[in-house]
Amino acid sequence: MMRISKKLLFAIEAVLDIAYHSGGDPVQSSAITRRQKIPKRYLEQVLQHLVRTGILTGVRGVRGGYRLARERRRISLGDITRVVRAMETSPDPLQDAAGSELGHQILRPIWADLIEETMARLDAITLEDLCNRSNAAGIASEAVERVDFSI
Repeated sequence: MMRISKKLLFAIEAVLDIAYHSGGDPVQSSAITRRQKIPKRYLEQVLQHLVRTGILTGVRGVRGGYRLARERRRISLGDITRVVRAMETSPDPLQDAAGSELGHQILRPIWADLIEETMARLDAITLEDLCNRSNAAGIASEAVERVDFSI
């Protein structure tokens, strides 16, 4: 059975947290840690990598933090997955030259097709979709709570 890595799960949760709770303001990593219960040792490394790859932007200063580098409808789960998979150090067994003829000609192509299909499905799911699901599930957004309607 295919499993999602802890690093990938935390990365997706962190980016979704930023998309759902920012309201346009930078989100501090301490707020993400508090809301998502993601250990800081995972979070900072992943957030910095997401900044370098154009998923997030970092904002310096006392009220700094992270925000999405693009509109949330333009960032997919596939985008985040590719970034985190590039960070993971374990070798891809599909690229390993060792193995049998059955493995190389029969099993590995099937596995590669499954990965391609999965990535296509992840590419079709945007942060906007996940924010809408979060809202429909009744999960409160701290961005909505900060909105001031005074004139």
